[in-house]
Amino acid sequence: MRDESKTIRATAMFELIAPDAPVVPVKVELSYTSRDPYAVQASFRTGHDTTVDWVFARDLLADGLVDSAGTGDVRVQPMSEDPTRIELELTSPSGHALFTTAAQTLSEFLQATYDAVPAAAEYSWLDFDAALADLLDTTARD
Repeated sequence: MRDESKTIRATAMFELIAPDAPVVPVKVELSYTSRDPYAVQASFRTGHDTTVDWVFARDLLADGLVDSAGTGDVRVQPMSEDPTRIELELTSPSGHALFTTAAQTLSEFLQATYDAVPAAAEYSWLDFDAALADLLDTTARD
């Protein structure tokens, strides 16, 4: 399976929620590749040509569709007042952001990733030789 790569992409509209400010719509590209089968990337378009990329566990996103998930920089949970929407909270040394989006959009994206690489089958997609070669190559350059 390692020789075959699968990539899933979806575009979603998120809403940036800020205290005492109007909601700001943000276009987000969600992507998943079988080359990194445990992770999902969310690219937030912050300007005309600028994006901010966050990578987090696919399982974290899936768990956050049904209950509060995450204890670190990324937290995901259904909105208490509207369970058809999901809250995504991102924290970094440079700031904090709270977004909401449609649960259905995330659910459909996740289903496509699980169709490509089923849960508990991620291990069979990992190429440890390539990962080790990349690690050793990076270490040699430092």
